[in-house]
Amino acid sequence: MKTKALLAAALLCTACTAQTQQTNNTTATMEKNGKALIVFFSHAGENYAVGNIEVGNTKIVADYISEQTGAEQFEIVCEKDYDMPYMKLIEVAKEEANNGELPAYKGDVDCAPYDTIFIGGPIWWGTYPQVMFTFFRDHDLAGKTIVPFTTHEGSGLASTVSDLRKAYPQANVLSGFAIYGHEVRTGKAKVEKWLKGLGY
Repeated sequence: MKTKALLAAALLCTACTAQTQQTNNTTATMEKNGKALIVFFSHAGENYAVGNIEVGNTKIVADYISEQTGAEQFEIVCEKDYDMPYMKLIEVAKEEANNGELPAYKGDVDCAPYDTIFIGGPIWWGTYPQVMFTFFRDHDLAGKTIVPFTTHEGSGLASTVSDLRKAYPQANVLSGFAIYGHEVRTGKAKVEKWLKGLGY
């Protein structure tokens, strides 16, 4: 059973192995004087490597970013219920990705007042969860600076940067930051170092 779980986790986290992973180095410039917003999806409950958690890994990273930058937050909460065993979630995520599903989410945010948008989530089958692509469809971020970040267990940024550049060709999408999900609770210093490199 343990071997099966490890294999499934590898499929969920590293389905992007045929793609070139992005690095954590920021190669584009950004405007740091305007308002910033963090848009993220985070999965609580049963997670690989950290067990059953009350606060999702990506939410913890979003809080670190808010603390250092003063950025406001909008959490993408899917109308679909993802409160299920990890092995079942893997199958649901795979089906959504294969079908190009765009699940609905709760609430909304006006992105117009913000110059910089941090966009974060876990890696599900090689990129962000499909519900985040629903948000991308619904919001025009042309002219803004987008800063990707991910939590993962082996995939790094996967295809998130290229996917964001495809969704927002007229935005300034930076190279982003990735951190292992099992490291986030003790990895605040890594997030702080990354943000300092961005000028925060």
